Amino acid sequence: MSLVTVVGNPKPASRTYGVAVAAGEALARDLGYGTAPEVVDLAALAPTLLAPSPAAAVEVAIDLVKGADVLLVASPTYKGTYTGLLKVFLDRLPPGVLVDKIALPLLVVGDARHALAVEVHLRPLLVELGAAVPTPGLALLEADFLKSDEVVSRWAAKIGPQVAALRGGQVRV
Repeated sequence: MSLVTVVGNPKPASRTYGVAVAAGEALARDLGYGTAPEVVDLAALAPTLLAPSPAAAVEVAIDLVKGADVLLVASPTYKGTYTGLLKVFLDRLPPGVLVDKIALPLLVVGDARHALAVEVHLRPLLVELGAAVPTPGLALLEADFLKSDEVVSRWAAKIGPQVAALRGGQVRV
């Protein structure tokens, strides 16, 4: 079993990256994974994502997603939804690649009015790609960054049992 975190922020070493890594680590602990999740940082892949032939690094990232059982997908909100960079990467995935996978959406939002974007925009995209997506996703307000570890830990504890049940085949979303 493996957990992979995909970070769709175009800025390297972003706050979204930090929160996504912390969320992935909290989930890995709650789910009993022995190692920290692999991280696909799309900021590093941005220059090659739209190339006609995928670069080796893009292929490695796609293979990580293909091999994941649980996928944490994180993005800041841009124009009220996830980034175009994240969409470009997800569009590169082969059809049906997320079938039989659990995907967990996470958005960093600047304003509480964008909090629903995690459920209204990112969740349906992951479902469209075939993933099972337990609810709720995490919308982390920028104002809560100072307590992000607490927010992420509470979310992981809440979502952990749903993910564990899905991994065991007991629940179908």
